Amino acid sequence: MKIRAGYEIVYDCPQPTPIILMLSVHPSRLADLQTLDRMRLDAPIPVNTYYDGFGNFCHVIRAPRGRLTMSADFIVHDNGEPDVVAPEAEQHALEDLPVDALVYLLGSRYCETDRLSDLAWSLFGQLPKGWPLVQAICDYVHDRIAFDYQHASPTRTAFDAFAEQRGVCRDFAHLAVTLCRCMNIPARYCTGYLGDIGVPPAESPMDFSAWFEAYLGGQWHTFDARHNQPRVGRILMARGRDATDVAIATSFGPCTLAGFKVVTEEVTSTATPAK
Repeated sequence: MKIRAGYEIVYDCPQPTPIILMLSVHPSRLADLQTLDRMRLDAPIPVNTYYDGFGNFCHVIRAPRGRLTMSADFIVHDNGEPDVVAPEAEQHALEDLPVDALVYLLGSRYCETDRLSDLAWSLFGQLPKGWPLVQAICDYVHDRIAFDYQHASPTRTAFDAFAEQRGVCRDFAHLAVTLCRCMNIPARYCTGYLGDIGVPPAESPMDFSAWFEAYLGGQWHTFDARHNQPRVGRILMARGRDATDVAIATSFGPCTLAGFKVVTEEVTSTATPAK
């Protein structure tokens, strides 16, 4: 399967503003690119690129005063298989976890394990460990939160999402990640592309998507509390503790989003080719 993906994002800056961008396909998917995933800027400004501490590909720019448009359009190969389901995957004792997974047990900016630990143990403490436990958490979050694109909030935490019972995909992921960590399961936040491939198209505009990965049976497994079913065509961009680590743009000064468009679609004979 071939998937066309890309974006066009526009910012207005009242003054020159440094921005860290995390818009590239994750290094783990580079071998799948059929065409170049190249960020285009409509202003001749230098771009410093680097890998962050989580292995994500990042860009640093100083956006000029005025309007800046950034875009990309590329083709990626995908195996066309839905997310792997491994109900036999076991949960590890904490002392047996690889050391690089331990950070994903700790509370973070949007994942307040201290505020949700008692709730988690009261809800899930008697359930079988491993995959069934993570799936039970996904079921709970999926039923607890109503998806509401009109009430997206960049400051909503996992506890806020639990209390308000509404949110967008990042809120589903944050709450599920937090509950997993409370139950001693390493969980990390993921962001990327997820088109309506093999499912009815959503009524809301296409956007980047958030899901999470849990460490079970010696490897990381994909879970999605919002959709709560295996999906086809995920294209990972970045992983981290929560949305703080993988924000598509982190500005260090005043900056206003003036335009936003994301494309993720299966390539067919009638699809518009990537440039």
